[in-house]
Amino acid sequence: MADANPGPGGDFPTILGPDANFKGELSFDKGMRLMGKFEGKVSTPGRVHVAKEAMMSADVEAGGIVVEGEVHGNLSANDRIELKQSARYEGDLRATKLVVDEGAVFNGHVTVGPDSVKGRPPGTGADRDRERPGANAPAGGPRPGGQPGPQPQPAGR
Repeated sequence: MADANPGPGGDFPTILGPDANFKGELSFDKGMRLMGKFEGKVSTPGRVHVAKEAMMSADVEAGGIVVEGEVHGNLSANDRIELKQSARYEGDLRATKLVVDEGAVFNGHVTVGPDSVKGRPPGTGADRDRERPGANAPAGGPRPGGQPGPQPQPAGR
């Protein structure tokens, strides 16, 4: 499954071929090209390329991600995520840079920018409020730890 030759697949020494159906967790140092089916979790400082014919249902943390096939799950890239014309992606993504080709299909939340991936897993897009406990709670609502917040007082007392 690994191609040690630095030919056309040199950026992707790990290849899951079109007849592969893998379920589990993968971690590697360089790059991986998915041509078959994968379900689970991927963690790498390298690049992940989901080929046109591939199907992935996974959470991915990588240096860079290119999607040409079908992906369901959360994607997080320290560099860039590219959704090519044939991409079909559903999930939340975080990346320093995002490139979406015309024709790509994307359904989910997106956070892009230089600070978007530092120490934060992909989420629902409400991370800003999760970092401030009680930010979405009403004025008299519960606070973290179950303690009630300040109660509003009627005017004139």
